[in-house]
Amino acid sequence: MKLRIVVLAFLILGFLSSCLSAQEESAKEPEYGWQKEMVGGANLTQTSFDNWAQGGENSLAWQFFLNFKFVNDQEKTNWANSGKFGYGSTKTGDEDQRKSIDEIKLESVFTYKLNLHVNPYAAVNGETQFAAGYNYDTEPKTQISAFMDPGYFRESVGLGYKPNDIVATRLGAAMKQTITSDYPVPYADDPDTDGIEKTKNEIGAELVTDVNWKISENSLFTSKLELFSTLEAFNETDLNWDNVFTTKISKYLNVNFNFRIFYDRDISKRRQIYQSVALGLSYSFL
Repeated sequence: MKLRIVVLAFLILGFLSSCLSAQEESAKEPEYGWQKEMVGGANLTQTSFDNWAQGGENSLAWQFFLNFKFVNDQEKTNWANSGKFGYGSTKTGDEDQRKSIDEIKLESVFTYKLNLHVNPYAAVNGETQFAAGYNYDTEPKTQISAFMDPGYFRESVGLGYKPNDIVATRLGAAMKQTITSDYPVPYADDPDTDGIEKTKNEIGAELVTDVNWKISENSLFTSKLELFSTLEAFNETDLNWDNVFTTKISKYLNVNFNFRIFYDRDISKRRQIYQSVALGLSYSFL
């Protein structure tokens, strides 16, 4: 199953790269300097019932997001910094309020241009969450995560390939750290040892592919496929594939569809899937 997911990811991104390369317009004079982009948004859904004969439960759901990208492009270098923040919760009936999305992700990539499609790079990224996470299958609920518990960091160096302004791929040697405090299991602890490890260090290789495709004036598709492997076994390759499709209905109103596949054998032997559809307000700050 994991093999099929990875192969499918490569096929789709390869197909997109080929199609988009064929559609690429003639080369334009480069515009050097800072390119800044920051978009935020929020959505809210609320229902309330009082003596409603057809039945129903009161509910409240809300989410916010903030995405940014700051790129300093020069003749010989490119320094790209990006971030993704998201948080939301839902409350139905008498149940406690529960998280629906919780994400903090930052990345910085420095590329030295050799005037080729393939150029050396160095990158660092980090990922964690805002608030505590709980297992609601227990009574009472059990906390299983918190801010920076776990926290993930990865550093890498290698070669990047950018055939056009839409698709970029990089491959390199990488180090990955998993940091925990109160919840080392299953994120950082090694079950084959007697002690409890709160940090985990791994050395391996990464493959990252980014797609930033402006389909039309009001529609944007972004995709980020991240693979990290210690090269010990193929089925132990960590996979994080995040896809976001956004279309603008009006100046401040958009529809956002997010589909994400995550696989880390140390956390779960099954792939994890997250998907959401949101209609709400959005605003471009830059």
